[in-house]
Amino acid sequence: MSKLLIAQVKLGDCLSKDVCSELGGIIMPKGRVLTERDIEVLDAFMVKHVHINPNKKVELAKPNSTKSPISKEQQSKPREQLSESEVPELDAKATNSDQPFHVAWADLAKLMTQVLNMARANQVPTMELRTLLRPLIDQIKEYKPLAVQLYIREVDQDLSTNFLIHKSIAVALTTYLIGHWSGYSEKEGMQIALAGLLHDIGKVKVDEDVLRKKESLTEVEQTEVRRHTLYGYEILRTANMITEGVKLAALQHHERLDGSGYPLRILSDQIHPYAKMVAIADMFHAMTQNRSYRKAASPYVVLEQLHRQAFGKLDPQMVQLFIQKLTLITQGTIVELSDGRTGEIVFIDSIYPTRPWVSVEGTIIRLAEERQLHIEKIVTD
Repeated sequence: MSKLLIAQVKLGDCLSKDVCSELGGIIMPKGRVLTERDIEVLDAFMVKHVHINPNKKVELAKPNSTKSPISKEQQSKPREQLSESEVPELDAKATNSDQPFHVAWADLAKLMTQVLNMARANQVPTMELRTLLRPLIDQIKEYKPLAVQLYIREVDQDLSTNFLIHKSIAVALTTYLIGHWSGYSEKEGMQIALAGLLHDIGKVKVDEDVLRKKESLTEVEQTEVRRHTLYGYEILRTANMITEGVKLAALQHHERLDGSGYPLRILSDQIHPYAKMVAIADMFHAMTQNRSYRKAASPYVVLEQLHRQAFGKLDPQMVQLFIQKLTLITQGTIVELSDGRTGEIVFIDSIYPTRPWVSVEGTIIRLAEERQLHIEKIVTD
């Protein structure tokens, strides 16, 4: 085993030991054959040295250009002014996406625990977040927003205590899907996901007793909670490897199209698209996740509430797309109805997508007609 400085590493060298970040996360696994992009990633993580297997080397074709991942023109811009297309996706091939989805979720949740502590000092390890977020994005087909509670339980039984962490991950992936469904490029997807992941980071500077309070908040407490949007933007303002859209999502995700939101009461055309996506995902997961003081609401009931909010508050096209996509993927899903009975979704009504036909012991229940009933929760997908 040879220990080499990064400057001494060559293309085709094989790692003989996992490369870990300062926070303990694996950046690259043992056995990886290093490419030019890998070396750039290691340099971005400020890794000083790696362990190389001297008996194994693979000949790799050297690129014609050794162009920096950020051009000279881009380097001349303040980092916060880089556009979505200009932020290098160094993390695109940096991790092994073969790990199970729930394991990747657990790894990111563990990192987020440390990130929230670091954010109190305005420090955000964005590169490491990107690295651990990548496996989840690569397996996005495994992700079902309507059934988030099912697989969070696989990694964490204390959901109410870690509400902010798990909701942030869920919002990240749901926001990514909204962006994907809305036609945003794959390259921009990581930034959209980061907007969701970091949207509530300012809450680390709000009194925890106020955030957990079961009773109605006083006017002073409400004002303090609303400051989390300002705190979040301040924390992210100087962070590297994220765009202005990510920072504005933290600031604007509680703004509403009619100017009734906060903190600035701006109107629709002043709200960044990332913030509009995050607003939908944030509202959905805030209401469908268990809290220490409140039981999770039915995801189908919440979708109906989002539909009502779509006019004047939330982006109506994004909301309609969100509801359409989420309800289309549920045919065959086993659900529990509000009266306690369990059945299988057998037909999605395009006019009433949140009220499908459910087969219960051979009887078809049309929820659009039986309005006293609704789907309470997903049992299994």
